[in-house]
Amino acid sequence: MSSLGLLFILVVYVVILFYIAHWSEKRSHSKWTNNPYIYSFSLAVYCTAWTYYGSIGMAAKSGLDYLPIYLGPIIIIPTWIIILKRIIRITRINKITSIADFISLRYGNSRSLGALVTLISIFGIVPYIALQLKAISDTYHIVTKTQPHSDIFTDNTTYICIALALFASYYGNKYVDASEKRRGIVTAIAIESILKLVFFSIIGIYVTYFVFDGFDDIYTKASVLEDFNQKNTIGSLSNGINWFFLCLISMFAIFILPRQFHTAIVENNQEKHIRTAIWLFPLYLLLFNVFVFPIAWGGNILFGSQGLNSDTYSLLIPQHFNNNFLTVIVFLGGFSAAISMIIVSSIALATMLSNNLLIPYGFIGSLKNISPEKNTKRIVLSRKIGIFSLIILAYIIYRVFILDYTLVSIGLLSFVIIAQLAPSFFGALFWKRGSKKGAMTGIILGFLVCFYTLLVPYAIGTTKSASTFVQEGPWGMELLKPFQLFGLDYLDPIPQAVFWSLLVNVLSYLAISVSFSGNYRERNYAEMFVDIDKYITNHENAYVWKGTANISDITKILERFLGTERTQRALTIFNLKYNIDKNNNIADARFIKFAENLLTGHIGTASAKIVISSVAKEDKISLPEVLRILEESKENIIINKMLVENSNELKTLSEKLQRANQELINKDIQKDEFLDTVTHELRTPITAIRAATEILHDDENIPTEVRQKFLQNIITESDRLNRLIDKILDLEKFETGKQKIYLSKNNICQTINNTLESLQQLIVNKKIKVDFEAKAFEIKAIYDEERIIQVLNNLFSNAIKFSSETEGKIKITITENHDFTAVSIHNNGKAINPEDLEAIFDKFYQARNQNIKKPIGSGLGLAICKKIIEHHKGKIWAESNESAGTTITFTLPNYNTSET
Repeated sequence: MSSLGLLFILVVYVVILFYIAHWSEKRSHSKWTNNPYIYSFSLAVYCTAWTYYGSIGMAAKSGLDYLPIYLGPIIIIPTWIIILKRIIRITRINKITSIADFISLRYGNSRSLGALVTLISIFGIVPYIALQLKAISDTYHIVTKTQPHSDIFTDNTTYICIALALFASYYGNKYVDASEKRRGIVTAIAIESILKLVFFSIIGIYVTYFVFDGFDDIYTKASVLEDFNQKNTIGSLSNGINWFFLCLISMFAIFILPRQFHTAIVENNQEKHIRTAIWLFPLYLLLFNVFVFPIAWGGNILFGSQGLNSDTYSLLIPQHFNNNFLTVIVFLGGFSAAISMIIVSSIALATMLSNNLLIPYGFIGSLKNISPEKNTKRIVLSRKIGIFSLIILAYIIYRVFILDYTLVSIGLLSFVIIAQLAPSFFGALFWKRGSKKGAMTGIILGFLVCFYTLLVPYAIGTTKSASTFVQEGPWGMELLKPFQLFGLDYLDPIPQAVFWSLLVNVLSYLAISVSFSGNYRERNYAEMFVDIDKYITNHENAYVWKGTANISDITKILERFLGTERTQRALTIFNLKYNIDKNNNIADARFIKFAENLLTGHIGTASAKIVISSVAKEDKISLPEVLRILEESKENIIINKMLVENSNELKTLSEKLQRANQELINKDIQKDEFLDTVTHELRTPITAIRAATEILHDDENIPTEVRQKFLQNIITESDRLNRLIDKILDLEKFETGKQKIYLSKNNICQTINNTLESLQQLIVNKKIKVDFEAKAFEIKAIYDEERIIQVLNNLFSNAIKFSSETEGKIKITITENHDFTAVSIHNNGKAINPEDLEAIFDKFYQARNQNIKKPIGSGLGLAICKKIIEHHKGKIWAESNESAGTTITFTLPNYNTSET
């Protein structure tokens, strides 16, 4: 393909990425940009051009030795659910924006330690960025079939590099607050991660199933090549140890590589996204490695004798078969892998460079005295220049040093350098005794060992003098040979450097930390980091500070960086959180910590401390006093937590008491209404009896027929009065537990038939059709037959009353299962209001509704039915709708149940 054609495709591709980033930034709260899958795929920035191309080259040359770089993260990622959550919480409450801020804050907010971590990161990552530029350059010339130009002004790679630098510097630092989430960049990185996996899988499938006839075919043909068996086994014990150290540095890298720290921690929106990442990210790594072996050994089969760069087999194979489309697809995947790493790494490094070197050691003094707008422009500009400069520096390193090295060798070199931060990083999380002196000593000595065992040999490796230094050691001292230091000759150069550098680093860190205790600030942050879960809700309370400071002075400082509006909004939230009088002008430890956190995102932890210290006079505190204050803080937090819990319990109890009191009031009202209703019901027959009796007493000349009628009325009303009294007494017995039921096994069909016979005349009078077919066989249930007849009588009576006036119909059905027998009585009358379906079984139902409907009967029948059924350990309920009428169903224990 022509250079112009490929450049055009790249321009279109970058424009699309730019649009995705811009679109996502505008929709930062959308589910399309803020979800666990975007977060998980953004972590795949770990898979750089080294993964995309270098793994193939390493597999082609060394067999399985490429696997440890991916096994390490896969092994350690399950611990993210604990460790990564802790790191994210520490980062979030302290507004940390980089690994340099994280480590320096833990060790007393040390400016010098932050600068050291930044320098180590630059030493480790800039060559790694140069590696990506090398990958872009090499693959670009392969696709276009051109030769690299020695003149940088005629080399197209130069302009690609400049374009990337401009893109990253423009879009990577739009916010002065580095803790702001960059949803646009993260979403674009996630999309790129998906694309590079898809493109890599496409070329893998092409090589495996179109160039060759599957995995077996490749394996069979590759197995006859030289040293195939030796390369594709773990091998001896020494090789296993090599694997161990490679796994170790890759485990560290997934936490502390600046780009991984940024995507996994700084850009994390919700902790719950980790639950998706711990399975999706390892799956991504595994999928990426499925086709590494087929492509690597397929390339060896096709080009093994031609001496071509095995890193580029994924491009050379489709190009060999004149498949330009696949060649461009593979190139775009590799380009995505490279620019993702370049952009994220340069953003992270530029933030560290600005916050830990340029501002605290450069222009921090001038920032205090200018307007917030100028401060913002100056800070953002420093980061943009930092991004651009770092990418250009990486390009220079690529042109001067890296042209002759493979991708894997430079990638592993970066991993080893960054691994020097691991002891102080993990010590910050789990060891309170770790000190700034120990951390700095360990990092410096570990880096010096790396410098001697790796950086010096690699730096002079392009010259002939390398053979003397590497093979014989300086001045012929064999014990000092950089690749076999002190006679350790069974490890490869990279694992050997890992062993010696980390050994020196860890021992120095431990020894110095134990021998020289840190100051009060280090111990303060040690408690806050290690016990983060205790302080996460009120972390300002755990900050130890004594001195004098005015809130007004600190407010002026905040306004110069944040602006007046944002500062006042933040102060309002702080005062509300801790219930502080806004007129108070004396700053305490909580306010000092709060102010430092507000500034941290803008200028870093160390610079924030310097700025606040300029208007606050701090008194030194002894270590015992720090521990005492921290213990008091812990006690206060525990007491506050207990008070909150007790307050919640009291609130719950108060609500329960209010509900209970309201229920009592309702019951009392209902009781009064019920008594009124009962009194009314009792008065009605008594009044009728009295009236009939007075008539008979006063008039002796009443005809016999009329006299008989009045006497019959007296008998009827007396029966009604007797029934009402019986119901009231029954209900009282059930409610007080005095009523007993006598259970036996009975045939429910026969009981229903007997009840219907007693009501037959009423059924005939109202011309109601009863649909009930008694089973030929017995359906037995356990119940007190006399009481169930009482229930059935009441339910049938209601059904007769409320059936349709014209074509009344009652349907009775019986269903049974292993535990219960259910009886349903349906009438085709008017429907019951859905809101009243439960209330109709309440003894107070008619009393509450007598002003909207005339009660029929005493209103106690269904209440008594409910009590009887519940005493049988059954249930009763009503169902109703406009078109079908009303159905009341009750259940009784089945004959087969275990209850007797």
